[in-house]
Amino acid sequence: MALIIQKYGGTSVGSIERIHRVADRVARTQGEGHRVVVVLSAMSGETDRLLKLAQEATPAPDERELDMLLSTGERVTIALLAMELRGRGINARSYTGRQVGIVTDSAHTKARIARVTADRIREALEAGEIPVVAGFQGINERSDVTTLGRGGSDLSAVALAAALKADRCIIFTDVDGVYTADPNIVPAAKRIEKISYEEMLEMASLGAKVLQTRSVEFAAKFSVPVEVNSSFKEGKGTLVTKEDVDMEAVAVAGVTGDRNQAKITIIGVPDRPGVAARIFIAVADAHINVDMIIQNISQAGTTDLSFTVPRADLKKAVPLIESVAKDIDANSVSVTEAIAKVSLIGVGMRSHSGVAAKMFEVLSREGINIMMISTSEIKISCVIEEKYVELAMRALHTAFGLDRA
Repeated sequence: MALIIQKYGGTSVGSIERIHRVADRVARTQGEGHRVVVVLSAMSGETDRLLKLAQEATPAPDERELDMLLSTGERVTIALLAMELRGRGINARSYTGRQVGIVTDSAHTKARIARVTADRIREALEAGEIPVVAGFQGINERSDVTTLGRGGSDLSAVALAAALKADRCIIFTDVDGVYTADPNIVPAAKRIEKISYEEMLEMASLGAKVLQTRSVEFAAKFSVPVEVNSSFKEGKGTLVTKEDVDMEAVAVAGVTGDRNQAKITIIGVPDRPGVAARIFIAVADAHINVDMIIQNISQAGTTDLSFTVPRADLKKAVPLIESVAKDIDANSVSVTEAIAKVSLIGVGMRSHSGVAAKMFEVLSREGINIMMISTSEIKISCVIEEKYVELAMRALHTAFGLDRA
């Protein structure tokens, strides 16, 4: 008898009819002799609806109160599914993040999990219950409600799988796995049967929306095998697991594009020790993630410093950076929003040379200018004009043989 964590995303529980289908799958899994823990997101569109209400109440909602509001979406779906299962004679019970012991730090709207006790889940399983858990939420040490950021239900599911030492964690979503590129942009994209934690982490952080980045980090840390599958059709999905020899044979496993990017440039930064630290400490304290950083060669004692942040954080980042720029006697701050990041990912890059050169050649051939470049052992990213991101993805997908993968 296996212990299986099943997580269902917003589209999977977007209506009562779809909740019926989820109940069918859960009942079937239990009928096969497995123990099941279900983790649910809010109905599709519900979190956005709640955010809109908050912004109608005030342009800058308090983040603690925002978490209290946003956490209500998942309570609706877990109660409905538990009702559905109990109506079928199946012993199921709904639980909030607080009730299952998901304890986080106090970074409201982007909280990080500190520990998971899961005592009530163990008790429920021993009693033959199916626990139905609200994803996306937890509590801090002061018992305030916190949320885990967009896609946080993935993290809830993986964290519970790690705490319970589950045999499998299956993420049911509206796609049937991880693809070599977004099929909506690259029609020739192929489903990947097996991908390493490292590759999936890069793909998630670089624009692939299949799994939340932090859920992949958690899965890798605790060696939780994660399967991405479709809620709407049967069949195999994509297994996210440890790297193996087969994965290294291919130089590039996938291409991603990320439009959720903005570039901030601080012009005329004094070129002296400690200035960069002052800038990025302030950004880190505001819980804003910085991706690429480029500093120009110093001229006349000053330099220009550019970096990218998520576009969603721009409203918070710009006033902060302008204040820091004034404090350090920089000249000005400029912002570029119409950018995107296109990336190649693959553990095979470690043993295949010439990937960067080929990428730059392909983009040049398409007349696409590169603004910024970032590399790691298994990825290469280029910031380009947003209007070219789809062209770049299709051209790179073809050039690296992924159309035939």
